[in-house]
Amino acid sequence: MTSYRTNRPSELLRVDGIEKTFIQGKARKTVLSGISFSLDRNDTAAIVGPSGCGKTTLLIMIAGLIPPDEGTVSLNGLPQRGPTRKIAYVPQHYGLFPWKTVRENMLLGARLQHIAITNERIRSLEKELGITGMDRLYPRQLSGGQRQRVALARALLLTPSFLLLDEPFAAIDALTRERLQYQLLAVQHHEGFSYIIVTHNIEEAVMLGRHILVMDGNGRGCAAEFKNAGAGTRGYRDSDVFIRQCTAVRHALENAQ
Repeated sequence: MTSYRTNRPSELLRVDGIEKTFIQGKARKTVLSGISFSLDRNDTAAIVGPSGCGKTTLLIMIAGLIPPDEGTVSLNGLPQRGPTRKIAYVPQHYGLFPWKTVRENMLLGARLQHIAITNERIRSLEKELGITGMDRLYPRQLSGGQRQRVALARALLLTPSFLLLDEPFAAIDALTRERLQYQLLAVQHHEGFSYIIVTHNIEEAVMLGRHILVMDGNGRGCAAEFKNAGAGTRGYRDSDVFIRQCTAVRHALENAQ
């Protein structure tokens, strides 16, 4: 993640000068201002910040679901002016329909976009995510971790270049959360997509994001950026470097309140 203005051959996503203001009654509230960064292919980033600082709004704009008031979002050098199957968005609380089975929820995005998915592809992804044999179950019959895997499968069946994850592991116990983090990293390595994850958990941000963006709590945009080369590597969570990085991000987050 960088604010370089020159496009690099490896660059996948560019966010340039993003601003967004909402009307609340008679007042105007600026939630994002002057956000600029870029991310390369097969790269990862984590976004942290105080509640209400615009993290989810930023993801929604990158996904093309709402337009920015100012600035641009580009994918592969082309401006994004609406949703695209190249960018998959996994919202908070998974976005699963309770009246649909696991298989129906998994295939929903592909069917809406008229994408043919083979049974072999479905079985392969189910095995990779550890949800084999759950096709006929409903979301209420699944654990939080299983529901998260189903939501991730639905996004990955679109074969996106970019995955946007909005607090995907927030409602999951600590040990399951760590297992799902490693599973996300393994799938990302195998499938070859880039991702941005929004999280309130500092340790999760440092484990999953090779770049970390700390958002300002007063709508002023980015308060700090960190390079985090060790993210996703074996043993990183137990290293002194990991602890120091968590401390640095925590201090930046305290100053961003």
